[in-house]
Amino acid sequence: MIALPFVRVMLHLLQGLCTSAFIFPFISTTGRDQRIKKWSAGLLAILHVEVEIHNDAASAAQALIVSNHISWLDIFVINSLQPCRFVAKADIRSWPALGWLCAKSGTIFIARGKQREVRRVYEGLVTSIRAGERIAFFPEGTTAAQGQLLAFHPNLFEAAIEAGVPVQPYALRYVDAQGNLHSAADFIGDMTFVDSMLLIMKTRKMTAQLTLLPTIASTGEHRRDLSLKARQAIAAKLCYDQQPGAVS
Repeated sequence: MIALPFVRVMLHLLQGLCTSAFIFPFISTTGRDQRIKKWSAGLLAILHVEVEIHNDAASAAQALIVSNHISWLDIFVINSLQPCRFVAKADIRSWPALGWLCAKSGTIFIARGKQREVRRVYEGLVTSIRAGERIAFFPEGTTAAQGQLLAFHPNLFEAAIEAGVPVQPYALRYVDAQGNLHSAADFIGDMTFVDSMLLIMKTRKMTAQLTLLPTIASTGEHRRDLSLKARQAIAAKLCYDQQPGAVS
């Protein structure tokens, strides 16, 4: 039965909406981050998604964070560790409730394929990184089924170079009780957000394994080379095929 978990998710979303509307405007950034972290962990707990953090490196005090992208869950897994401002596809803004929550938590929406939009977001990222904000994005530009790693789009890696900070790759996967990749996490094709959530609820148990990888220095690098190094690091950790590389 998934009726009870579904009701709990809806109530949790309502709590998040109320917090964003009535509390966020009156609290500090630190207070907001604490609530985002707690709320994200609470959502994952309702969905029976456990989070395992593996530190192949320490979390950098200031870096541009990049991760492979599997599911809408990814944002909340990373936020349960340490809240970030994410760069996400503009269509997420239209998702019922969750899209509004993402906007209120500082998500930066981008219309893919529009060069002027990429430039605007890039300039904002540089300003935010220099201001000490934690910025994260998914360089594949879309989700991919586990076992695959798409080409990385290099454009936004320029923000790390311009801001003078390293890139810190995160490797993420979802596994079952036997440690095998859990296909219920895949959010691909024509699957809707509701379809995905219901499928995750039916599984009853899933573990998100998030690995923090060593930083990659951006000084003197070209954005394409930086994106290739980040992809290679993530692919090696996940034991995925190293091809294809970055796109132009």
